[in-house]
Amino acid sequence: MSAAGPAAADDDSELERLRSEVRDLRARARVYPLISQAQGLLQERYGLPDGESAFGLMQRASQRYNVKLRTLAGFLVTAPRPDGGEQLWFPRRVRRPEPGLTFTSAHRSGSGSRGAVLKAVLSHTLAVTGADMGNVQLTDRARGGLRIEEHTGHTPEFVDFFAHVGEDGTACARAARDVAPVTVRDVESDPLFSEPARRAILAAGSRACHSVPLTTASGLCVGMVSAHLDRPVQGLTTAQAKALDTVGGQAGRWLAWHDHTVVLDALEHLHALGRAGRGSRFRRS
Repeated sequence: MSAAGPAAADDDSELERLRSEVRDLRARARVYPLISQAQGLLQERYGLPDGESAFGLMQRASQRYNVKLRTLAGFLVTAPRPDGGEQLWFPRRVRRPEPGLTFTSAHRSGSGSRGAVLKAVLSHTLAVTGADMGNVQLTDRARGGLRIEEHTGHTPEFVDFFAHVGEDGTACARAARDVAPVTVRDVESDPLFSEPARRAILAAGSRACHSVPLTTASGLCVGMVSAHLDRPVQGLTTAQAKALDTVGGQAGRWLAWHDHTVVLDALEHLHALGRAGRGSRFRRS
């Protein structure tokens, strides 16, 4: 018995290591095609000698404006091609002031840090709902659907399974489709979920959830914040619903501002570097 104990522990450790490697490979596989597509686009547009130079060019803009490479690549492959006769990529865009957020001071640093704002959105949502698990998703420009951008309390298996969700089979997908909050009082019995999604949620210890769309001033859903609870619930109080509606509206407007200001500034910087260094090599930093 004593000899079997360490052996079993070693087997469990090896199994978890292999599972972690598989999750990491899947995460890379979700991002690699997008990055590769953006590299090819930049090579052609600025006459770059190789994909490594295209990656270096993206990296410079990413680091200067604190925008994730995945986010930058998503905009690169979906934004209209710059006009060859214009020095600027977005010559007619209108710059607007950063929207205020009453539930956090994360935006007041002036850094335009999306990560800090998303953490604040999640933290406030969990505080309002009394939950310990939750995540923030953003709309995926390149693939459609929603992708997890921030999370806490979830198992690695949960994050891997729901890294990207489509248009049905989950509470967040329904909330995004209807642009309206969705409360699932009991995951085990609610017909909203696909069976694989239900099993994944229950396995992670979640029995109920609240999903709240992050919406722009025009009513467009640009993301989702979800709180997961380890017990069935009766629903939200009027005060809770009002607080979450405030978070969803303010966060959505801030995200729209970030996309049209900080991210476009990063693309404009990339475009200037590409034009000035046409045909040059850009090394990774």
